Amino acid sequence: MSIVLNKKEFHQEPYEFYKEIRPHDAFAKVKLVSGIHDSWVAFTYEAAEAVLKDERFVKNPRTVFPDVSEHELMPITHSMLFADPPDHRRLRSLVQRGFTPKMIQRLQGRIEEIAKIQVEQMKGKGTVDLIADYAFPIPIIVICELLGVPPEDRLDFQRWSNSMVEINDDPSFYEQVEVHIKEFQLYIEQLLAEKRIHPQDDLLSELIRAEEDGDKLSVQELYGAIMLMIVAGHETTVNLIANGMLALFTHPEQLKKLKESPNLIDGAIEEILRFNGPVEFSTDRYARESFTFMGKQLQKGDHVLVSLASADHDPTVFSWPDKLDITRERSPHLAFGKGIHYCLGAPLARLEGKIAIQTLLNAFPEIQINTALANLEWRQSFVIRGLKELPVKLK
Repeated sequence: MSIVLNKKEFHQEPYEFYKEIRPHDAFAKVKLVSGIHDSWVAFTYEAAEAVLKDERFVKNPRTVFPDVSEHELMPITHSMLFADPPDHRRLRSLVQRGFTPKMIQRLQGRIEEIAKIQVEQMKGKGTVDLIADYAFPIPIIVICELLGVPPEDRLDFQRWSNSMVEINDDPSFYEQVEVHIKEFQLYIEQLLAEKRIHPQDDLLSELIRAEEDGDKLSVQELYGAIMLMIVAGHETTVNLIANGMLALFTHPEQLKKLKESPNLIDGAIEEILRFNGPVEFSTDRYARESFTFMGKQLQKGDHVLVSLASADHDPTVFSWPDKLDITRERSPHLAFGKGIHYCLGAPLARLEGKIAIQTLLNAFPEIQINTALANLEWRQSFVIRGLKELPVKLK
């Protein structure tokens, strides 16, 4: 009998579920909400790390389902996130141009400026939704400026992105997702057409130049790369900031420690990523062939996920895993994955999270959550881990 993840109960408190299953099943079959088939899920750190590094688990669904039609796949499946070697190396090397250490360093001043602007806009309000008023604007502005997306289009990206990571039992929901994907594609087509005529000093123009210089970046791959960067480029950081502040609110002694010793911020970011990271599950993998893994028999084409959240609470790797400790010495967390698909934007997400939390605490040292924890609602997704709202009192 497969394990069933109950949407309402599971997303509100997944860690209790993980705590129950990890000792008994490192790698188990699970029935996902709205799923029509079972999926294998890695729950322990050992199993998670093994899946992430094992090349028998492929990312490109076309590898095991050669007859799958394009209309059944989202455009993002043409990105490096859903590619295997050698295509993965080619796609990653092209996108990596915008995420070099030098480029990230150049962005620091601008991120600090954006965070300060958002803080100024919140002053005098008393209470705000920390996500809508702070955690969302910072990363969406950063990624849109990096790519060269006009400011007036940023909210559209939030709407499109939300559709692509949410889950819902209502069939009409997925009809709306298809509409949003088509809107997204049409917008990207128009934006690329404009930049081909009027190239700018931005990453989209750079990718177009790479395509035109013969770097073998197809139009579909270009769409996939853009979709990946926009979705992953802001979703993860929004949740890093909001989840991080929630973790600090619920561990006041750690919040006090960070305010008294701001130099602990780097360790605090790593612990936040481990404790309640922005990505709960890895994206899809498939068994390339039939084989035995962790004592379980897999068949070619079996769907496989990794619970990064569960792995990062594995007590065999992390002492007192359910406790936030910003001074934790060793944190080999998997929040950004591992292996060849390790998150390319991890340095940027870390920098944005660090600046956002520091700037917020400097401006509002007495900030506190403004609702009961039981009122907080987590988004329904099997990829990201994020709140719908986080009401706070600024004081």
